[in-house]
Amino acid sequence: MPAAVSARPRPRFEPTDLEWEDTGVAEVDLEFGAIRSPGPWRFVIPDFELDFGVYHNIELDLDGAYAVEGPDNGSFALDHSVPDSLWPSVKIGIWNDHDYVRRRARAIGIQLGPKLPVARGAHGLGGEGLLVLGGRLIALNAVVNLGGFVEPAQDAVSSRQYGAEAGIDLELELDAHNRFQWTGELAAAWFLSHDPNQLHATTGITWSASPNLDLSVVGIFGFLSGDDRYGVLFGIEPKLRMFEVPPRDQEGTEQAGQQGQ
Repeated sequence: MPAAVSARPRPRFEPTDLEWEDTGVAEVDLEFGAIRSPGPWRFVIPDFELDFGVYHNIELDLDGAYAVEGPDNGSFALDHSVPDSLWPSVKIGIWNDHDYVRRRARAIGIQLGPKLPVARGAHGLGGEGLLVLGGRLIALNAVVNLGGFVEPAQDAVSSRQYGAEAGIDLELELDAHNRFQWTGELAAAWFLSHDPNQLHATTGITWSASPNLDLSVVGIFGFLSGDDRYGVLFGIEPKLRMFEVPPRDQEGTEQAGQQGQ
C-alpha cells in the first residue's frame, strides 16, 4: 500500500537574510497578494514575519501566513482559510568580518525553532533549522541558506512533510543613497516524504520610503509540480523601537566626563 501523500503542498521556502535588528527594535514584514497554487488561487492576508532584536547578534523571529483559498476547480470563489504553520525561531550570528572601507563583509549564522500546528485538524510539533552564510561586495548582498524541516501533520490521514531545503537571497542597491533595491530569491525543497519537490524564484523592487519604512512588490514563479505557479505580493515593512538601549560605551563616557569635572 503506497504511503499517504500530504493533502496540501508545503508553503514555499523563503531564504532568510543575515540582518539583525538593533536591540529593542521590532520589525514587521507584511505581504499581501494573490498566488496561483497547483490547484486553486490563494489570497494572502497576510504573509508575515516579526523580528525583534534582543542582542547585537541575537534576534527572535515569528513567521507565518494566513490565506483564503478557492475551490479545487481553480475559480476565484473564496472557499476556505489556509493558515500556515507558525515558526517561532531564534537567529544567532556566529561570526562576521567587515571591511567598511572596501564595503566588503562576510558572516555566518543559524536560525532554528519549532513549527507549531495552527490549521484546523493539524497536529504534532515540527521543526526547522537553517545554516546561513552571507557576504557583501560593494552594492550586492548575497546570502545562502542550507537546512532541513519537519512539518506538523496536516490532518489525521496525511503524512508529515519533511526534507532538506536550500536557497539564495540577493539584494542589489540601485542608487547611491540606497533608497531602491532589487531583490531576488531562488529556493528549492527536496522532500524525503512522498511529496513533489519544489523549485521557485522571486524578483522584486523595494523602496525605502524612510529609515523606518520599506515598501515592496514581488513576483513569484514556480517551476515544479509542487510549487505555486505564479503570483504577486505587495509588502509593507515598518520598524518600531520598543525601548531605548544605551550605547555600550556610554558608562565609560559618563565616568570620563565625571573625572574631567
